[in-house]
Amino acid sequence: MSKKICKSNPEWEEVGHYSIEKFMLHERAEELIESNRAMNFLSGIIHRSFHSSTSQYHTEIRERGRVHGFNSDEHLEFPEINYNIEEDNMIHNTSASVRLILEEMLVDHKDNWFRATLFQMWVENPNYSDLYRRTGIPRTTISKAVDEARQYIRIELKKRNIDNEY
Repeated sequence: MSKKICKSNPEWEEVGHYSIEKFMLHERAEELIESNRAMNFLSGIIHRSFHSSTSQYHTEIRERGRVHGFNSDEHLEFPEINYNIEEDNMIHNTSASVRLILEEMLVDHKDNWFRATLFQMWVENPNYSDLYRRTGIPRTTISKAVDEARQYIRIELKKRNIDNEY
């Protein structure tokens, strides 16, 4: 019934399922079934859902972009993506190394703990003023600690032969 009302539009199945769910949840569903008017009522729900731009189906499903219909004879073209797995692995390894260095800084000594902690806070929120408000530590001290942590991380990466532009 939904396929016929929707004129074989690719959305017909989604509209059908949506309409059946609405009918099942309707307060008069049992009454309509007992009086043999359920099919007429259901066809009305399907018709309004599909053809009306003010229907609940239209606002809940179509406008939110959950159903994207297109003609089956349309061809979708996707741009060529140059994916470099070696570069991705290098970035992943560098990221893991940086996390390891930060963990080592946290347990190293007080100065490195301070730098690593502020650096992690800065990574989460790169706004010195916000960090000042959260911690009470002056912005220049935060900025200096973050720069020192970056330098320390770069030096450690070079020591571990992880030298790249990332």
